[in-house]
Amino acid sequence: MCNISQSSPLSELIRCAKLIIWDEAPMVKRFCAKAIDRTFRDIMKCNRPFGGKCIVMRGDFRKILPVIPKGSRADVVNSTINSSYLWSHCKLFQLTKNMQLSSSSSTDNSKLKLFSDWLLDIGDGRIGLPHDGMEEIEVPDDFLIMDYHDPLQSIVEATYPDLLHHLADSEYLTNRAILTPTVEVVDQINDYMCSLLPGEPIEYFSSDSVSIADQGCASFQELYTTEFLNTIKCSGLPPHRLAVKVGVPIMLVRNIDQAAGLCNGTRLKITFLGKHFIKAIALNGTSIGQEVLIHRMDMNPSKSRLPFTMTRRQFPIILSFAMTINKSQGQSMTNVGLYLRRPIFTHGQLYVALSRVKSMDGIKILILDSDKNPTNREIF
Repeated sequence: MCNISQSSPLSELIRCAKLIIWDEAPMVKRFCAKAIDRTFRDIMKCNRPFGGKCIVMRGDFRKILPVIPKGSRADVVNSTINSSYLWSHCKLFQLTKNMQLSSSSSTDNSKLKLFSDWLLDIGDGRIGLPHDGMEEIEVPDDFLIMDYHDPLQSIVEATYPDLLHHLADSEYLTNRAILTPTVEVVDQINDYMCSLLPGEPIEYFSSDSVSIADQGCASFQELYTTEFLNTIKCSGLPPHRLAVKVGVPIMLVRNIDQAAGLCNGTRLKITFLGKHFIKAIALNGTSIGQEVLIHRMDMNPSKSRLPFTMTRRQFPIILSFAMTINKSQGQSMTNVGLYLRRPIFTHGQLYVALSRVKSMDGIKILILDSDKNPTNREIF
């Protein structure tokens, strides 16, 4: 069940709603849909699916499905909403008109049509050769970066040309990002790009602790030292050492003010670095251009296999020159650099990364093989 009481304002809003739109529905686990269904039945006092409310679930099953740590393909498929008992009550509608094509000039239509069809072929698995249960495709040369000395430098220059001359341009930063599958590579790229900017970085260190309920063991301090807690990196948790400069783009990793559009995934640009707060302006979302004050807050890992509950007090931000492919889902940009130092590892990642741009001219791809040499083949 969801924690929504019968007398709460949210409960009243649900009772009054005529239509509820659920965005990116294929990303959630079927148990989430079950919890919503049971809660709505209780609020509406009606035993029909979702309490009789009309719900539009928007999404694309070609994209990334629910994340199951260490799960097999069967585990992922079994967790999706089309494996739920509610799926039989859904009516499927398919969008057939490409709005990107209809809004472009006639001279670009042929290129956009080819790019759109290629993306759909990748998403539907109609392209590539079998490779150990996966598919191997040959990426067209138009997208590839093949001639370089340093792979990191080349992907940065391809995605952020003349970076130092465009730091004051918020639109330039909003419409560009480097995508890669893993957090480790994202951190490496962000640190490299931050080092390119003038000035010394300001460092903010977190305060890490463990829940008092988990401190019953007499040798607790010896088992989980502060130094050990500082090394922990989890999804949705900022790093222990946060090194930033004025002008760098950042991304929120927690909801700060949902009503103002300051949610997890919102990108901002730092304008001032204080001792106890950071000032930034929003680059995307519903509050573009709005000035925001960000303070430290207590955060717990949203998904963690740790045998204890950890709390990290830190600014809820990460650098966003680069981001993981999963984190980019739902965003639209004009220029994307796709850095594949290792193959993608889950369904839909390649399709999501390639579909973040509005045209084929806006994407550059750098693929490295097992020997760290450039290649034009990728497994997905």
